[in-house]
Amino acid sequence: MMSNANLAALSAAGVSVWLDDLSRQLLTSGELEKRMSEYSVVGVTTNPAIFQSALADSSAYESALKEAVRTDRDLDSVVRALTTADVRDACDLLAGVHEATDGVDGRVSLEVDPRLADDTEETTSQAVELAAVVDRPNLMVKIPATSAGLPAITEVIGRGIDVNVTLIFSADQYRGVAEAYLAGLEQAAAAGHDLSRIHSVASVFVSRLDSEIDSRLAADSALRGQAGLANARLCQDVYNEVFDPNGRFADLAARGARPQRLLWASTGVKDPAYPDTLYITGLVTHGTVNTMPFATMEAFADHGVLEGDTVRGTGAASRATLDALRAEGIDLDEVFTLLEQQGVAKFVTAWDDLLATVTARIDEISSGS
Repeated sequence: MMSNANLAALSAAGVSVWLDDLSRQLLTSGELEKRMSEYSVVGVTTNPAIFQSALADSSAYESALKEAVRTDRDLDSVVRALTTADVRDACDLLAGVHEATDGVDGRVSLEVDPRLADDTEETTSQAVELAAVVDRPNLMVKIPATSAGLPAITEVIGRGIDVNVTLIFSADQYRGVAEAYLAGLEQAAAAGHDLSRIHSVASVFVSRLDSEIDSRLAADSALRGQAGLANARLCQDVYNEVFDPNGRFADLAARGARPQRLLWASTGVKDPAYPDTLYITGLVTHGTVNTMPFATMEAFADHGVLEGDTVRGTGAASRATLDALRAEGIDLDEVFTLLEQQGVAKFVTAWDDLLATVTARIDEISSGS
């Protein structure tokens, strides 16, 4: 089959196309493989909400659930077995991409239990455990960029485990994430790990910022729909500073270390008044990742356009946008804090829903046996 021209062009521009979805059905139906060949997909991200939806809507997990009932496993063990099995199979499917790109792509991300977001030690422990259970070199463990998450990121990277840092909402927060990554690389070097084998991405959430700020602006404000892109683009400036080859990163780079790539997350447009490809076309720059839900990927495949590099060189304009928002009375620091808290809470709710869904499915199987 022919590759989609729009997504192929995006990939050629240096943006890795990752799919923000995973399920047993996606794997067994050949749909993920199709996305790889026709849509330039070179990675997959997951989260508790994605797994909850998959388990609620699909009968593909029936045999695994029946096995769980037969062996009388506890609920957390069942959920761990189901989710890691999907991630392991996706890792295997993407193994060729991982090898061909020297470990840059071919990645699958799996999140630590979001209920641990404020516990550094438990987050670290579970990240190590997940890496061992999946046991694939192209796994990335997702850790939230909370205050407790930052030292966990350093510790996990220091052990040579790849990390996808999630729930980043501001450039300042990203700076802390990038510095935690550097500290982890320094620990890894001291422990004798091959730094060239360690990879990380920093997931900057985009559309949620526009949704929150737009709700605080007048309906006719020219600033509506401007915050998400401006804020994300400023993270590129931080990236340029932190990974300056003449700065702190220089010694690490000399040992083979790789920069932590920026990943654009939450790229599905939530306001129908905006173009449905806004957060793809507006965030094109070499060396980044865009993880897309199905609808957004389909939209870009159908009518997406490239307008050159829409990130680098936009720092002054982006800062002006955020300054204008502050002048309108928007407390950006309060918004960033709120979104982080809401992000953790949403993932916890999704995790609880996932547990409830699995419990209900097990009860159905038990009562029918």
